[in-house]
Amino acid sequence: MRWAILLPLLTASVKHNQKTNYIMEYVLIIIGAIFVNNIVLAQFLGVCPFLGVSNKVSTAIGMSAAVLFVMVLATIVTYLIQFNVLVPLNIVYMQTISFILVIAALVQMVEIILKKVSPAMYQALGIFLPLITTNCAVLGVAILVFKKNYMLFEGVIFAAATAVGFGLALVIFAGIREHLDMMNIPKGMKGIPISLITAGILAMAFMGFSGLV
Repeated sequence: MRWAILLPLLTASVKHNQKTNYIMEYVLIIIGAIFVNNIVLAQFLGVCPFLGVSNKVSTAIGMSAAVLFVMVLATIVTYLIQFNVLVPLNIVYMQTISFILVIAALVQMVEIILKKVSPAMYQALGIFLPLITTNCAVLGVAILVFKKNYMLFEGVIFAAATAVGFGLALVIFAGIREHLDMMNIPKGMKGIPISLITAGILAMAFMGFSGLV
């Protein structure tokens, strides 16, 4: 009689603990991708757009939105290709080449669709979309999903959080650069030199999050 009463309670407790563990796992993935292992400031992927598209905050926000969309979409498509094409055919060594082609095709597809469906959004993001093809952070995330043995849902969360981390770093850096343009900086330090120094200091600041996860 007692076991008949306790068994449903124990089952409910186990399910609750499992749900809590899943939620905590997702939270750790998000915090780790945004702050601890920031794709730009900790793993140094996507440095080219980080330096090249950070002159203005508005430009940085547009680039961040485009990267978020493409990175999540690329992660889903490459995941499906990995386990439905590359692994069954035993051609996993073609992973990098196939992923690059997928990312380039997705960027072109998104650009065409936006131009037809939403001209306003295309005008806002169109200038940033071609740059995403050469953004190694997108390819890096697609490969890291398999290196970390994530399932599809976990991979999507990881990709979205990584894109948010990329956008956060980009917007902060753009804001600092806009402020530096109004400062009296020595002539020899203007432009790229002061930008690189600022990026290094920003990377060291993000190192403070290393103990979170």
